[in-house]
Amino acid sequence: MKQTELGLGCELQSDEALLDKNAAEEVVTNAMKSLPSSWQTHLGEELEKDTMHELRAFLVNEKQAGKIIYPPMPQLFNAFDLTPFDRVKVVILGQDPYHGLGQAHGLCFSVPKGVRPPPSLKNIFKEINAELGVEFAANGCLTSWAEQGVLLLNSVLTVEKSNAGSHQGKGWESFTDRVIEILNEQHEGLVFLLWGKYAQDKASVIDRARHQVLTSPHPSPFSAHRGFLGNGHFVKANEYLQAQGRAPIDWCLH
Repeated sequence: MKQTELGLGCELQSDEALLDKNAAEEVVTNAMKSLPSSWQTHLGEELEKDTMHELRAFLVNEKQAGKIIYPPMPQLFNAFDLTPFDRVKVVILGQDPYHGLGQAHGLCFSVPKGVRPPPSLKNIFKEINAELGVEFAANGCLTSWAEQGVLLLNSVLTVEKSNAGSHQGKGWESFTDRVIEILNEQHEGLVFLLWGKYAQDKASVIDRARHQVLTSPHPSPFSAHRGFLGNGHFVKANEYLQAQGRAPIDWCLH
């Protein structure tokens, strides 16, 4: 049975049917126009650049060819919908969306309710448990973090089903580079959690005198035991926020 397609939250999404050109253009165009107003103010010009028009054409062609793209288009800007620009406190930077059935819903590392947490997310939970004693159920949806001001940003916002990294180099990187630049320029006292070399290299523009930058290996099972586990990032992030008189993040999922 077809699952309901919603733009926000943790609902499990279905694969989309083969689309003709007009339908593909409508779906992609509507998604690309759905960036919320708090972010449009800062990124509207970026969306009109040639690289973004080329990206839009690429996505239309992929959908017209019958390729399944994750996350579903209504959830393309989920991270921005759930975390308005002026409410950002913490940024977690991922690489590209999960490419398995039903996993991606527009928030890095997060999966909808009803989907088993992938290994990297399990290691994130393991670290939070070690730091804070928080016990987690099978739920891997991080919407509650996003609603508190944790921007769960992937560098690349789309991926082809079962084809990891397939949309890298198509234009998303310049858009998300600009997101990081604007956050660095127009905010004070953000916390950036940069796990793995990719995230650390991408965020080289961050002014470490104005923001807290915490780095460690990636939570992937291939690297977590080389320094992600035991990094203390969740406690350190909250200590930094509280030192500025800001509310800490409740890392427990609800």
